Amino acid sequence: MNTVMDRELGADLAADLAGAAFTAARRFAAGATMWSIAPSWEPHARHIAVEFVHPVIVGKRALPAVALTGPDLVDQVRVSVRPGDLVIAVAGAGDPDVRSVMQRCPAWGATTIWIGSGVRPEPGAADHVLWLDDPDPRVPATGGFVLFYHLLWELTHVCFEHPGLLKTSAAEEVCVTCSDEGRLGEVLTAQDTERATVRTAQGTETVVTTLIGPVAAGDLVLVHAGTAISRAGQEAS
Repeated sequence: MNTVMDRELGADLAADLAGAAFTAARRFAAGATMWSIAPSWEPHARHIAVEFVHPVIVGKRALPAVALTGPDLVDQVRVSVRPGDLVIAVAGAGDPDVRSVMQRCPAWGATTIWIGSGVRPEPGAADHVLWLDDPDPRVPATGGFVLFYHLLWELTHVCFEHPGLLKTSAAEEVCVTCSDEGRLGEVLTAQDTERATVRTAQGTETVVTTLIGPVAAGDLVLVHAGTAISRAGQEAS
């Protein structure tokens, strides 16, 4: 399979797909739901959900996946996603809703996969980026994206055939970098001028905001030791 993928897609993209599938399999094995979004191409969001919920191969397990469509997409994802879930998007790098969702998902505890073409999103914009560098605006209608998420589904099931790979160790659940430098949090409410309720991957908590000044609902902050230590750059919410 890897040899065929390397030849057809290129080694880098094949590796990206394999890595995304491995992550997806681990999340599903732990009870995740996949939420798919595609603001400009909603059929892709629906197709992804169907691909995972209704497997085309007899004997393959159905995986929980839901397409989110329509207006207020950031709010839809915000109220739907739970820690450990997956969010997969099909969109160009400049899509404001997808950029906002991708940026907030670490605070929501979700893993992100971004499929697109043309100009790439900045490094680190998503946990996994599956990208076609072709700038042709017709690419979303050519079948390339469908191939991406079909291969993602297929490789995810290949991972299920090796259950020993899907177990997460305690060491892997602790991020030393995040614990040292801060965890991303999204402000839910400002309690007063010095405290706020924020949502992080670990849940809802109250933090001191004295170091960064007044905050408002939707702001992204870095939280360390019960204190908001800095603001995080963000798209409109």
